[in-house]
Amino acid sequence: MKCSVKKFSEMYEAAYRDLYRYALCLMKDPQEAEDAVSEAVVTAYENIHKLKKEEAFRSWIFTILTNKCKKKWKKVSKESSEREEEFPEQSTLPDYDLAIDVRKAFFVLSEEEQILVGLSVFGGYCSQEIGEMMKLNPNTVRSKRSRALRKMECVLDGYREHMMR
Repeated sequence: MKCSVKKFSEMYEAAYRDLYRYALCLMKDPQEAEDAVSEAVVTAYENIHKLKKEEAFRSWIFTILTNKCKKKWKKVSKESSEREEEFPEQSTLPDYDLAIDVRKAFFVLSEEEQILVGLSVFGGYCSQEIGEMMKLNPNTVRSKRSRALRKMECVLDGYREHMMR
């Protein structure tokens, strides 16, 4: 798709708030969320020629943002585990463990599922709004979201079973 700087900024402007809210829900840190959104926008701008239809911009940039958040989360998780190795006497709080497990379960989902769950659960959007953003029928959004949440539940059950051993 050919896209002018003005057109790109218009499309980005329409999605910015949702992108930031989504990243903030995933990263739980305003600075990390802003960094992820910034990186996603730069990547999107550099690759806008790969986008075939303007209508797909929103879901396309959310996919890019999801990938940026994944990379940042992996880096943060690695640094966190390295710090735990340096200071083994510090115990990790159960809530922190659960948050890590939920994020791991979230990243097991496909990109589309991550966007659907992220917008719905983390962002607070209804299936009608998500359907409009992603050009999907609201019923399709609800069924895909339900399957994705069941998938996450199975992964979390697996973590629980592993922890009880």
